[in-house]
Amino acid sequence: MVKILIVDDEKRIRSVIKTYAENEGYYVYEANDGYQAIEIVENNEIDLIILDIMMPKLDGFSTLKRIKAIKDIPTIMLSARNEEYDKLHGFDLGVDDYVTKPFSLKELMARIKVILERHNISANKTYSFEGLFVDFDSHVVKVDDEVIHLTPKEFELLQFLIVNQGRVISREQFLSELWNYDYFGDDRTVDTHIKMLRASLGEYRKFIVTVRGTGYKFEA
Repeated sequence: MVKILIVDDEKRIRSVIKTYAENEGYYVYEANDGYQAIEIVENNEIDLIILDIMMPKLDGFSTLKRIKAIKDIPTIMLSARNEEYDKLHGFDLGVDDYVTKPFSLKELMARIKVILERHNISANKTYSFEGLFVDFDSHVVKVDDEVIHLTPKEFELLQFLIVNQGRVISREQFLSELWNYDYFGDDRTVDTHIKMLRASLGEYRKFIVTVRGTGYKFEA
């Protein structure tokens, strides 16, 4: 599955891009500033970044420089300014495309598709191992060819675990990614949902491994 990171200090913009991107079958990470973006890139395999220029703490250009030092990831720059200098500076830093706000979400999705194809990055929209099958687009999950019914949050948990297969994910990371950064609930919420998800997966509950004192990982 193609993983996209949206970096913008405006939650409304992140939310609407995320909705469209998920409808296209992409897995979406969010960051509200450059430092969060860098941390996500350091700890996850990201295929494409949508990066706003005007942000507090660390602007888009500075963020991109630091990210490029870690890994060369295809990037689309967003800006409320339509200035030639911004575009030229962005392209000098290795930006693949530049989109001026306000923009068409359909056009943005088309630009993403073109860039992914240019970099030979394809979307894997299903996962299958032994008797477990997951369709990320339709949210269909099968155990030994029988469809099982998961709650939306259980499906999000399963998808997040599969996308990050082999990596230990802490309860705090689950809460920040799936319950949003501003969630202040008890981290036992994660344990409860993991327990319900395991019950639904039957014998394939074994793929969700508990890492004592830390969190969980998907290992198949």
